[in-house]
Amino acid sequence: MFTGIVTERGRVVEVPGASDRGGARLVVGHSPALAAKLDLGASIAVAGVCLTVVEQDEVDGAARSVFDLSPETLSRTTLGALRAGDEVNLEPPLSAGEPLGGHWVQGHVDTTTRVARVEEQGDHRVVTFNVPAGLETGVVLKGSITIDGVSLTVASLDERTFDVALIPHTLDVTTLGGLKPGDRVNVEGDVLARYVQKAVEAAVAAALESK
Repeated sequence: MFTGIVTERGRVVEVPGASDRGGARLVVGHSPALAAKLDLGASIAVAGVCLTVVEQDEVDGAARSVFDLSPETLSRTTLGALRAGDEVNLEPPLSAGEPLGGHWVQGHVDTTTRVARVEEQGDHRVVTFNVPAGLETGVVLKGSITIDGVSLTVASLDERTFDVALIPHTLDVTTLGGLKPGDRVNVEGDVLARYVQKAVEAAVAAALESK
Protein backbone atom coordinates (compact mmCIF):
# COMPACT_ATOMS: atom_id res chain seq x y z
CA MET A 1 0.00 0.00 0.00
CA PHE A 2 1.19 3.53 -0.84
CA THR A 3 0.08 7.08 -0.14
CA GLY A 4 0.89 8.94 -3.35
CA ILE A 5 3.54 11.04 -1.60
CA VAL A 6 6.57 10.79 -3.88
CA THR A 7 9.90 10.20 -2.11
CA GLU A 8 12.16 11.08 -5.01
CA ARG A 9 12.54 11.01 -8.77
CA GLY A 10 14.50 8.13 -10.20
CA ARG A 11 16.01 7.93 -13.66
CA VAL A 12 15.64 5.14 -16.20
CA VAL A 13 19.08 3.63 -16.80
CA GLU A 14 18.16 1.22 -19.58
CA VAL A 15 15.32 1.21 -22.09
CA PRO A 16 12.86 -1.52 -21.04
CA GLY A 17 13.94 -4.55 -23.05
CA ALA A 18 12.97 -8.18 -23.35
CA SER A 19 13.52 -10.23 -20.21
CA ASP A 20 14.53 -13.89 -20.09
CA ARG A 21 11.63 -14.27 -17.63
CA GLY A 22 9.12 -12.95 -20.19
CA GLY A 23 7.75 -9.42 -20.36
CA ALA A 24 10.44 -6.75 -20.06
CA ARG A 25 13.26 -5.67 -17.74
CA LEU A 26 13.39 -2.13 -16.33
CA VAL A 27 16.44 -0.64 -14.59
CA VAL A 28 15.99 2.53 -12.52
CA GLY A 29 18.70 4.55 -10.82
CA HIS A 30 17.97 6.25 -7.51
CA SER A 31 19.57 7.47 -4.29
CA PRO A 32 21.52 5.21 -1.90
CA ALA A 33 19.12 6.36 0.84
CA LEU A 34 16.19 4.80 -1.01
CA ALA A 35 18.23 1.67 -1.76
CA ALA A 36 18.77 1.23 1.99
CA LYS A 37 15.01 0.87 2.42
CA LEU A 38 14.69 -1.79 -0.29
CA ASP A 39 15.53 -5.48 -0.20
CA LEU A 40 15.14 -8.07 -2.91
CA GLY A 41 11.44 -8.81 -3.22
CA ALA A 42 10.45 -5.40 -1.86
CA SER A 43 7.64 -3.43 -3.46
CA ILE A 44 8.01 0.12 -4.71
CA ALA A 45 5.73 2.38 -6.75
CA VAL A 46 7.39 3.44 -10.02
CA ALA A 47 5.35 6.13 -11.77
CA GLY A 48 2.41 4.85 -9.76
CA VAL A 49 2.91 1.18 -10.66
CA CYS A 50 3.60 -1.30 -7.84
CA LEU A 51 6.70 -3.27 -8.88
CA THR A 52 8.94 -5.83 -7.19
CA VAL A 53 12.69 -5.38 -6.84
CA VAL A 54 14.32 -8.44 -8.48
CA GLU A 55 17.93 -7.22 -8.54
CA GLN A 56 19.98 -4.44 -6.93
CA ASP A 57 23.44 -3.13 -7.71
CA GLU A 58 25.56 0.00 -7.62
CA VAL A 59 27.47 1.61 -10.50
CA ASP A 60 29.88 4.49 -9.89
CA GLY A 61 28.26 5.18 -6.53
CA ALA A 62 24.72 5.27 -7.96
CA ALA A 63 22.19 2.74 -6.67
CA ARG A 64 20.07 0.84 -9.18
CA SER A 65 17.03 -1.41 -8.88
CA VAL A 66 15.85 -3.87 -11.51
CA PHE A 67 12.21 -4.79 -12.11
CA ASP A 68 10.39 -7.33 -14.26
CA LEU A 69 7.44 -5.88 -16.20
CA SER A 70 4.69 -8.36 -16.96
CA PRO A 71 2.71 -8.26 -20.22
CA GLU A 72 -0.24 -6.95 -18.19
CA THR A 73 1.86 -4.06 -16.86
CA LEU A 74 3.18 -3.28 -20.34
CA SER A 75 -0.33 -3.18 -21.80
CA ARG A 76 -1.96 -1.12 -19.05
CA THR A 77 0.73 1.44 -18.14
CA THR A 78 3.27 3.79 -19.69
CA LEU A 79 6.31 1.88 -18.43
CA GLY A 80 6.97 0.06 -21.68
CA ALA A 81 7.38 3.39 -23.49
CA LEU A 82 10.06 4.75 -21.13
CA ARG A 83 13.40 5.78 -22.60
CA ALA A 84 16.85 5.92 -21.04
CA GLY A 85 17.16 9.16 -19.08
CA ASP A 86 13.43 9.54 -18.40
CA GLU A 87 12.53 10.45 -14.83
CA VAL A 88 9.98 8.47 -12.82
CA ASN A 89 8.31 9.14 -9.48
CA LEU A 90 9.33 6.70 -6.74
CA GLU A 91 7.63 5.82 -3.46
CA PRO A 92 8.44 2.93 -1.11
CA PRO A 93 5.46 1.21 0.55
CA LEU A 94 3.79 2.61 3.62
CA SER A 95 5.04 1.08 6.88
CA ALA A 96 2.82 0.44 9.89
CA GLY A 97 2.67 3.52 12.09
CA GLU A 98 3.71 5.98 9.38
CA PRO A 99 1.41 8.95 8.70
CA LEU A 100 -0.96 8.66 5.75
CA GLY A 101 -0.11 11.94 4.07
CA GLY A 102 -1.92 11.40 0.78
CA HIS A 103 -4.62 8.76 0.26
CA TRP A 104 -4.84 4.98 -0.04
CA VAL A 105 -2.98 4.06 -3.23
CA GLN A 106 -2.69 0.42 -4.29
CA GLY A 107 -0.23 0.87 -7.13
CA HIS A 108 -2.66 -1.05 -9.35
CA VAL A 109 -2.91 1.31 -12.31
CA ASP A 110 -6.32 1.20 -13.97
CA THR A 111 -5.32 2.66 -17.30
CA THR A 112 -3.56 5.57 -18.94
CA THR A 113 -4.81 8.91 -20.20
CA ARG A 114 -3.43 12.00 -21.90
CA VAL A 115 -2.94 15.61 -20.88
CA ALA A 116 -5.56 17.77 -22.61
CA ARG A 117 -4.19 21.19 -21.59
CA VAL A 118 -1.96 22.97 -19.10
CA GLU A 119 -2.86 26.35 -17.57
CA GLU A 120 -0.31 28.44 -15.69
CA GLN A 121 -1.63 30.25 -12.61
CA GLY A 122 1.36 32.14 -11.33
CA ASP A 123 3.59 29.65 -9.50
CA HIS A 124 0.74 27.14 -9.57
CA ARG A 125 -0.59 25.10 -12.49
CA VAL A 126 -3.88 23.47 -13.49
CA VAL A 127 -3.57 20.37 -15.66
CA THR A 128 -6.57 18.97 -17.52
CA PHE A 129 -6.72 15.27 -18.38
CA ASN A 130 -9.13 13.25 -20.49
CA VAL A 131 -11.44 11.01 -18.47
CA PRO A 132 -10.35 7.49 -19.44
CA ALA A 133 -13.00 5.26 -20.98
CA GLY A 134 -14.26 2.79 -18.39
CA LEU A 135 -13.01 4.83 -15.43
CA GLU A 136 -15.86 7.33 -15.31
CA THR A 137 -17.04 6.13 -11.88
CA GLY A 138 -13.49 6.14 -10.52
CA VAL A 139 -13.07 9.88 -11.10
CA VAL A 140 -15.07 11.78 -8.50
CA LEU A 141 -15.32 15.54 -7.98
CA LYS A 142 -13.19 16.45 -4.94
CA GLY A 143 -12.21 12.80 -4.68
CA SER A 144 -8.67 11.45 -4.79
CA ILE A 145 -6.87 10.32 -7.92
CA THR A 146 -3.34 9.11 -8.57
CA ILE A 147 -1.44 10.43 -11.59
CA ASP A 148 1.97 8.81 -12.22
CA GLY A 149 2.09 7.90 -8.54
CA VAL A 150 1.17 11.35 -7.18
CA SER A 151 -1.82 11.75 -4.85
CA LEU A 152 -4.05 14.52 -6.19
CA THR A 153 -7.58 15.88 -5.79
CA VAL A 154 -10.03 16.19 -8.67
CA ALA A 155 -10.64 19.95 -8.69
CA SER A 156 -13.27 19.98 -11.45
CA LEU A 157 -14.94 17.41 -13.63
CA ASP A 158 -17.18 17.11 -16.65
CA GLU A 159 -18.14 14.22 -18.90
CA ARG A 160 -14.90 14.26 -20.87
CA THR A 161 -12.17 15.88 -18.76
CA PHE A 162 -11.04 16.51 -15.20
CA ASP A 163 -8.68 19.08 -13.67
CA VAL A 164 -6.07 18.83 -10.94
CA ALA A 165 -4.36 21.79 -9.30
CA LEU A 166 -0.59 21.48 -8.80
CA ILE A 167 1.18 23.50 -6.12
CA PRO A 168 4.80 24.64 -6.54
CA HIS A 169 6.10 21.85 -4.29
CA THR A 170 4.48 19.16 -6.45
CA LEU A 171 5.82 20.81 -9.60
CA ASP A 172 9.34 20.82 -8.12
CA VAL A 173 9.61 17.35 -6.60
CA THR A 174 7.64 15.17 -9.05
CA THR A 175 7.64 14.59 -12.79
CA LEU A 176 4.28 16.36 -13.15
CA GLY A 177 6.03 19.70 -13.54
CA GLY A 178 7.17 18.60 -16.99
CA LEU A 179 3.78 17.55 -18.36
CA LYS A 180 2.72 18.91 -21.75
CA PRO A 181 -0.49 18.51 -23.77
CA GLY A 182 -0.52 15.06 -25.36
CA ASP A 183 1.68 13.40 -22.73
CA ARG A 184 0.42 10.02 -21.51
CA VAL A 185 0.24 9.25 -17.78
CA ASN A 186 -0.72 6.37 -15.50
CA VAL A 187 -4.04 6.71 -13.68
CA GLU A 188 -5.38 4.94 -10.60
CA GLY A 189 -8.92 5.93 -9.71
CA ASP A 190 -10.29 6.52 -6.23
CA VAL A 191 -10.24 3.10 -4.56
CA LEU A 192 -13.15 4.05 -2.28
CA ALA A 193 -15.25 4.99 -5.30
CA ARG A 194 -14.43 1.60 -6.83
CA TYR A 195 -15.71 -0.27 -3.78
CA VAL A 196 -18.81 1.91 -3.54
CA GLN A 197 -19.54 1.18 -7.20
CA LYS A 198 -19.23 -2.58 -6.64
CA ALA A 199 -21.45 -2.41 -3.57
CA VAL A 200 -24.12 -0.45 -5.45
CA GLU A 201 -23.96 -2.83 -8.42
CA ALA A 202 -24.37 -5.81 -6.08
CA ALA A 203 -27.32 -4.17 -4.29
CA VAL A 204 -29.05 -3.35 -7.58
CA ALA A 205 -28.50 -6.89 -8.88
CA ALA A 206 -29.91 -8.36 -5.65
CA ALA A 207 -32.94 -6.06 -5.83
CA LEU A 208 -33.65 -7.08 -9.42
CA GLU A 209 -33.33 -10.78 -8.57
CA SER A 210 -35.81 -10.45 -5.69
CA LYS A 211 -38.52 -9.03 -7.94
